[in-house]
Amino acid sequence: MKKYTPKNERLKEDFYHFCAEAEGMSQSAIDSVCKSIVRFEQYNRLKDFGTFNKEQAVGFKNYLLNTKTERTGEILSKATILSTIKHLQAFFKWLSSQEGYKSKIKLLDIRYFNLTDKDVRIAQSRKLRPFPSLEQIRAAVQAMPTEIDIHKRDRALLAFAIVSGARDSAIISLKIKHLDVLHQRVTQYPDQVKTKRSKTIITGFFPVGEDFKNIVLEWAEYLTKEKLFSPDDPLFPKTTMKLDASNGFQPDGISREHWNTTAPVCKIFRQAFEGANLPYFNPHSIRHTLGHLAQTYCTTPQEFKAWSQNLGHESVNTTFGSYGYIDPHTQCEVIKGLGSKETTNNAELKKLLKLAADSL
Repeated sequence: MKKYTPKNERLKEDFYHFCAEAEGMSQSAIDSVCKSIVRFEQYNRLKDFGTFNKEQAVGFKNYLLNTKTERTGEILSKATILSTIKHLQAFFKWLSSQEGYKSKIKLLDIRYFNLTDKDVRIAQSRKLRPFPSLEQIRAAVQAMPTEIDIHKRDRALLAFAIVSGARDSAIISLKIKHLDVLHQRVTQYPDQVKTKRSKTIITGFFPVGEDFKNIVLEWAEYLTKEKLFSPDDPLFPKTTMKLDASNGFQPDGISREHWNTTAPVCKIFRQAFEGANLPYFNPHSIRHTLGHLAQTYCTTPQEFKAWSQNLGHESVNTTFGSYGYIDPHTQCEVIKGLGSKETTNNAELKKLLKLAADSL
């Protein structure tokens, strides 16, 4: 059984090159496109892309709507299906403009990939995402051991996540020089730090607690004064390994190198929350925590804007749209509170009106 079609492989490579150079897509985005196209090829039994027609589009769409994931055994989410279909529509639209395929690929056939309006609304609907409370993060940090360098690093990393709101990809690429201890802020330059969409992000420490801030500052001091790290060394260095008595590998301190992936950060988060008998919250969930805290801490438009920029958002709408969604229970409680607030305000207004009338 053949595993690939040479002609298809050449077309895919050309399309990925187009995505990178013409569309400016990141490698991670291109990887997602690749998975979608491979999934279509597997369904279509590696047929030549030039044979594409509306029947293939409808068949693949229905196949996705009835496909179960290997991990959970549940039907693919509508969001995943919509993303997959959009990738394929972009690919076949590009293919329809290539020499030798202009007469083979019909634009109308590509439209048969479309989901129903109902399924699109389901795919784009907002999902409640679990995130830890500030108290849960504090409990996790307090439960973490501090005996050895690795412990100190892991504890500082979790504290840093909540005071900076930095994404895990940025955390693993930060150097000591990016942390301004004097002004208590972090500067992420896209040519030095892996930031989303290659944006420059300057973040002042979020006011989430002196304990978190002190852990981060003490870690930076420990690296520079005790470990003699230079400004160009990683703020959160990778673990060094050594052979144990049975010729297996075991942790042996910290190196002067960056991690290559964010997997170790996820592992640190998992161990931290489990160590405090709490459910696992992934690194990105901390940004949701900070997004919700904005509703408590900020009272003026300027404060909301500063908080939003601190998260690396160009618009306050991004902060509220992505991280500021209120869960239904809290929503109802807030609405109830508005009733009593309105009554109080009306009473105060009546007093002011009466005073004004008496003074006439």
